[in-house]
Amino acid sequence: MVSFTICLLALIVGYFTYGRFAQRVFGADSRPTPALTKADGVDYIPMPTWKLFMIQFLNIAGLGPIFGAIMGAKFGTASYLWIVLGSIFAGATHDYFAGMLSVRNGGENLPEIIGRYLGKQAKLVMRIFVVILMVLVGAVFVAGPAGLLANFTTGSLGLTFWIVVIFLYYIFATLLPVDKIIGKVYPLFAIALLFMALGVLVMLYVHHPALPELWQNMSNTHPSADKLPIFPIMFVSIACGAISGFHATQSPLMARCMKSERNGHPVFYGAMIVEGIVALIWAAAATYFYQENGMGESNASIIVNDITKSWLGTVGGVLAVLGVIAAPITSGDTAFRSARLIVADFLKLNQKSIANRLIICIPLFVVAVGLLLYSLKDAAGFDLIWRYFAWANQTLSVFTLWAITVFLVREKKGFYYLMTMLPALFMTSVCVSYICVAPEGFGMNPALAYIPALSAVVVSLACFVLWYNKTKRPTLA
Repeated sequence: MVSFTICLLALIVGYFTYGRFAQRVFGADSRPTPALTKADGVDYIPMPTWKLFMIQFLNIAGLGPIFGAIMGAKFGTASYLWIVLGSIFAGATHDYFAGMLSVRNGGENLPEIIGRYLGKQAKLVMRIFVVILMVLVGAVFVAGPAGLLANFTTGSLGLTFWIVVIFLYYIFATLLPVDKIIGKVYPLFAIALLFMALGVLVMLYVHHPALPELWQNMSNTHPSADKLPIFPIMFVSIACGAISGFHATQSPLMARCMKSERNGHPVFYGAMIVEGIVALIWAAAATYFYQENGMGESNASIIVNDITKSWLGTVGGVLAVLGVIAAPITSGDTAFRSARLIVADFLKLNQKSIANRLIICIPLFVVAVGLLLYSLKDAAGFDLIWRYFAWANQTLSVFTLWAITVFLVREKKGFYYLMTMLPALFMTSVCVSYICVAPEGFGMNPALAYIPALSAVVVSLACFVLWYNKTKRPTLA
């Protein structure tokens, strides 16, 4: 528990120190925000900071910081380090700068931001890539909560019923103005999710289990360690609990509702730190579960249900599971909302008209239903879609980090571009090596996979150095 406590405190200290440092580097000021200059009553609506934080936290949470941390805990105490270092120096920094670039550029969506700094070709690729990722998120975040709801209503309302209900909710939440459902319901769901995490945190200290310490054993404890090395598998498995490209697709939703640039620190950086805390709590709780029951259980829902009911009682367990249900559903509907806005930007289709919103949303939902039906055929189908989502999610963070790095260079921020360039290089190696090793990728031997990963890092760095030297070269009058 000593290592866990140190990691928990490190996340909190990171918010107040490195988070403030990132804010100073960006240069947040008092200029008018898009919520005030472009208010339209649909997507650009000024909202209180506390509500923006709650919505942003729930938008980015999904299943990642819970299910991902539970699966990542199988790799041992290395998961603690990735959650802490990843959240402070990669994930929260990534989320903050991506969100603030959207605020600074009129509430632009992520593909437009990437295109602004990496070029038109990158923007076109990212438009397609991000919309595909959003549809994947909408599809994979239906099955989990629908299954949990079906378990609560065994014998009366089955899986199909809850899938239909969730999709109907998606449609309304995607089409209606942001303050009608998202602005009113999300803060309540966020409270449920935070209650769950706080309850488990308290019980960790009450039970005070003999968790392994960082200095005792940093080896890979996964039962399939020979096939699943810590690098890169753990770094993709935990994903949202450390860094996630999906977060940057959600930030523009709040960027369009933020009253002041100075609110970016609690809303963007703070929400990611809280997500890191949630991931750390569940990694520790899962470690305790594995100590007591072995690592044979791979269904994270069962582990969540067992821990919450045994530690929080029936009522607390129900509230906790409701938080787990709410998180992926709310991430799913904002994913569709982000996809709608990205497509609308591409087509230059004004979104004040509900008819224009429907023109975009109907095809998106049709594709998502198709993916969902495929994933429900068997466990293998869902696992395949989930792994592609996880890899695409981390790959997107690479493009976002490089775009932020270019921004920092252009704004003459000195060597502060290293804040995002170093995480960009690291995540480049993670994503390339993962697709080389993973069964859905090339299935290479892990040792051989590090060669293309290292090559990708060298090429990326070389391209950056060439561009940097060209940018810094003085021009003749």
